[in-house]
Amino acid sequence: MYPRVLQQSIKDHLDHKKAILIKGARQVGKTTLVEELLKGQQILWLDGDDLTLRTTLNGISKQNLLQFIGNAETIVIDEAQRIPEIGIFIKIILDAKLGKQVFVLGSSSLSLNSSLNEPLTGRKWTFELFPLSWEEIAFEESLMNALTRRDELLVFGTYPEVFTSQKKQKLLKEITQSYLYKDILELADIRKPEIIHRLLQALAYQIGSEVSYNELSNLLKIDAATVVRYIDLLEESFVLFRLPPLSTNNRKEITTSRKIYFYDTGVRNAVINNFNPLPLRNDHGQLWENFIVAEYKKKLSYHRPDALMYFWRAKTGAEVDLVIEENKTYEAVEIKYNPAKKLRVAASFTETYLPTSVTLINTENFWNYL
Repeated sequence: MYPRVLQQSIKDHLDHKKAILIKGARQVGKTTLVEELLKGQQILWLDGDDLTLRTTLNGISKQNLLQFIGNAETIVIDEAQRIPEIGIFIKIILDAKLGKQVFVLGSSSLSLNSSLNEPLTGRKWTFELFPLSWEEIAFEESLMNALTRRDELLVFGTYPEVFTSQKKQKLLKEITQSYLYKDILELADIRKPEIIHRLLQALAYQIGSEVSYNELSNLLKIDAATVVRYIDLLEESFVLFRLPPLSTNNRKEITTSRKIYFYDTGVRNAVINNFNPLPLRNDHGQLWENFIVAEYKKKLSYHRPDALMYFWRAKTGAEVDLVIEENKTYEAVEIKYNPAKKLRVAASFTETYLPTSVTLINTENFWNYL
């Protein structure tokens, strides 16, 4: 197991009065992380993918539920989004004041939020786990060794099992074919999975570009509202995320466009079935931008959870790849694959937002910032 940044944060929040909710895509290591945290404890492990368990819990009484828990020190509910009314069950356990720690793991934020938010208001600590971060890899591998694997990360991503395997391509195809759409198709009752796959392919080719829902609608022959709904579901299932535009001046700045990035470049490449080495690709710039933006997403979530991420573009065409806002202050980040590229940030941006820092990140200095 690679040590995860979240491990200490979760330890600091252990509290029998509150559940620990860990969200993240399937296969990013949620189960492994909890197993490491709970070594030596007596655990009742409940798997929401188990139909028998879901049937057992359906309509179970409070008394029978508490008997079902038994003498376990800790209760772990995996893939909790698949258990109807799971929030009510957890509330019953917490309100019984049994002195047991409850962990809730889930891979669909949409389903978890709808079932947990009301019953567990004020009764949970929430964390989000991502594929391995550069910080975690460099810590375990050493910076020198991690740098030798840079190009590999862009092609195959950082899902833990993929990163540590010799069968990376096969594993990524298994993840995308067996896990990527599982919750989306079942929980959202989507009957045409090929549309989701075609949408993901279209988005995979548009990394770093502003996405038009209407253009995607015309391409896929579905209405724009359905495109938005599907992208919402893909975001809620931790496949991709949207980067909104930063704007305080509607007349001069782009205000409605979105950029879309994949949480993992390996998944992105699996979607388009392209695992060619970096020197043989013409999309290395897109992969590099996705990698850096996704790494910032992880870093900020783990260390600066109140920070927000944007891109900025003026109607004149001037742009900043990534803007970080925290406490009404701004940091500008320009992302270049080629180290020879110079830093240029529009005066209209610096005059309006007065950034506290302007950083150029390229392939020769990125480890200083991640």
